[in-house]
Amino acid sequence: MFHAPDPGLLRLRVSTRAVVGIGGAVAVAELCGMSLTASIVGGLAALLALFTVQDPTVRRQALTTVLLPVAGFPVLALATLLHDHPLPRDLAFLAVVLAGAYARRWGPRGHALGTFGFMMFFVTQFLHAVPGQLPELYGAVALAIAVSVVVRFGLWRIERRTPPPAGPAPLTGFGFTRPTTRQAFQVTAACAFALAIGQVLSEDRWYWAVGAAWWIFVNTTSRGETLVRGFRRVLGTVAGIAAGFLIAVPLDGAPVPTAALVAVCVFGIFYTAGPSYSWMMFFVTVMAGLLYGLLGVLHPGLLVLRVQETVVGAIGAALAVAVVLPVTTHATTDAWIQRALHCVRTCTGEAARRLAGHEGADPSPHAAELELLLGRVRLSLAPLVHPLSPRRARKARARQVLALLDDCARLVRAFAAVAADPDASHDARLTAACERVEAAVEALVARGPVAAQAAVPGSVPVAVPVQLSAAVPAQRHPHHPGAEAALSHLAELEGALAALAAPMRTSPRSPLVNA
Repeated sequence: MFHAPDPGLLRLRVSTRAVVGIGGAVAVAELCGMSLTASIVGGLAALLALFTVQDPTVRRQALTTVLLPVAGFPVLALATLLHDHPLPRDLAFLAVVLAGAYARRWGPRGHALGTFGFMMFFVTQFLHAVPGQLPELYGAVALAIAVSVVVRFGLWRIERRTPPPAGPAPLTGFGFTRPTTRQAFQVTAACAFALAIGQVLSEDRWYWAVGAAWWIFVNTTSRGETLVRGFRRVLGTVAGIAAGFLIAVPLDGAPVPTAALVAVCVFGIFYTAGPSYSWMMFFVTVMAGLLYGLLGVLHPGLLVLRVQETVVGAIGAALAVAVVLPVTTHATTDAWIQRALHCVRTCTGEAARRLAGHEGADPSPHAAELELLLGRVRLSLAPLVHPLSPRRARKARARQVLALLDDCARLVRAFAAVAADPDASHDARLTAACERVEAAVEALVARGPVAAQAAVPGSVPVAVPVQLSAAVPAQRHPHHPGAEAALSHLAELEGALAALAAPMRTSPRSPLVNA
């Protein structure tokens, strides 16, 4: 809740850069004599440019950033033109939601452009912008994008030294063939519900419900993940509203302290986005309250309404994932666990090839991939290990799986480091141990969860194909401390894989990952 690792101080550097970039965009807009509305739009555009653009290379990041206005300008024009026409406006907003969510199928660039388009429609409702303001809003967005490009790719080029890790490929197979299509319909259904009920609560602030529904679906796959994210969004919003009563309301829009606190909130949004969605939403909510204070419309009733609209959005998301093309937590979790186990097998196989004398073999990239896959496993299991989960047996079994997979990752990393030892690379015992690990993984994944029944300690099914038996040297070489350490890692890894048999041996309807 209060501590998370920050290797290389990457989050600290990215968060500080965000404050500089967004502050610079707002400062340039003010120096150009633009209105407060335009300055806020410019600040949001810079925030999105620095927050949502996550392409794997710097070149692609720069191109995506430059393309943001291509997605945002038409939406901004549409939103301002339809602002005073409720029915066409609502239908257009839902069309933008559908298109923005569907654009995620084109990877990080599609996600960034879709999100930017959605937020341009959202901010128009937030600020009640009209067509007469459109030229100024265009100018503010263009300036903000330009400033963010200068800061990110010119003055503070963090990604050139520390490229962002490539995320694991999306799930494919039964139920996941077109995940972006399925989620696009889910998001649209959730936003339609949020729009309808949100307007019952307020004809002026209904867009908060739509925004909540939209963002809950970001980086989620299964029903359980979406429910947990909705809960965390409501929790962060409630905490942010409580802080708003203590901070934003007394300030009443005083420019200097409000600007300073908005900068703190921007830093908090970027710094906590990865480790904690609830903390991120806390800072988003406080910042929104401060901006309402600057606009002169902040009062306690507005903060309470914000909570109500957020709850409506979370309910809409929950209903959508339960009714519209649902994917269970079990299906998602089982698929990610299978991917992680295959990665264990691949990494061990590469290490065995290295030990057998293949200099081109390198298990290190697969060890890094395993860490990313385990991150997805943790995300998909979050509903079961959540403190409020009432299913204690499933919670215990899910925690057991996470602990064993973490052990596997630790041992794979250690073994990959030893595999480069030239003195250990000719020990027949290591190659044979690698084969046993590969066979244990095959026993777990070959025929799904039920196949794990055969994976008991010291027993490997004879039907499992072992691809590396020909690589075993004919003679045993003298013992070496590195070889002994590697054998110890492999023995522990084999034991961890065997222990996974118990929680994974049951059918898909078992209490392990079904939700």
